Amino acid sequence: MDTQLPVSAFIIAKDEEDRILKAINSVKDWVDEVIVVDSGSTDRTVEIAKGAGAIVFFNEWDGYGNQKRFAEDQCRNDWLLNIDADEAVTPKLAQEMISLFTPAPEDDIYKVYIVDVFPHEKTAKDWAFGYWQYRLYNKGKGRFSESPVHDTVRPKEDVKLAKLSGRVDHYSQRSIQFSVEKLNRYSDMQVADMIKRGRSVSSWRLLTEFPLAFFKSYFARKAFLYGWWGVVVSVNYAFSRFIRIAKFYQHQLIEASKARN
Repeated sequence: MDTQLPVSAFIIAKDEEDRILKAINSVKDWVDEVIVVDSGSTDRTVEIAKGAGAIVFFNEWDGYGNQKRFAEDQCRNDWLLNIDADEAVTPKLAQEMISLFTPAPEDDIYKVYIVDVFPHEKTAKDWAFGYWQYRLYNKGKGRFSESPVHDTVRPKEDVKLAKLSGRVDHYSQRSIQFSVEKLNRYSDMQVADMIKRGRSVSSWRLLTEFPLAFFKSYFARKAFLYGWWGVVVSVNYAFSRFIRIAKFYQHQLIEASKARN
């Protein structure tokens, strides 16, 4: 593509040498610049990003929201496109975004559908589970929140919102081992955020969280269409939901013990 949109694409990263090139290559031919904010990679992430033409900055990790806000501040354009280092914009979505700028977008913030791609797949299945997020936006109309866990664009009042039909492929799982390590780290951040916000959780959820989450993944999200792999996906999802509740319950027990002493 010869098109260069007045858009800054930005990516936050750490130790993503095996995935970041796919992310950069999915956008670099049609955006004005690609910004990568690295938080201390010990592998070849920075080298690969620079070699692909990205502008790389370092910023000490301060949670997902603040890291993306830092990245926003490094971008020279008003229009921003955020993708993660384990994501890639599909050709259909790229063409759709290019069309928006002919001559200019009619709306202020656009949602895209982000779909799961597993290690044995090249792209997502038609039925793959996904979720909507604001990713293409005018930074004068909205910015990422400062939440350490929930990295979401917060639209300002009276902005025009729209959805795009193209998808973003999400290569979130390097392996089962990687997924388990990730959910362990992420659940720690979730619990810390819950404590900070003064959340309370019923102990009954220790019984209900796993089976309900499995049902949600296997049936509601159609994981059964993957065959036996769908069982793996659903058990991992259910465990990720359970371990968050279990860690929060452990926190409550420790605090109660301190109060008694």
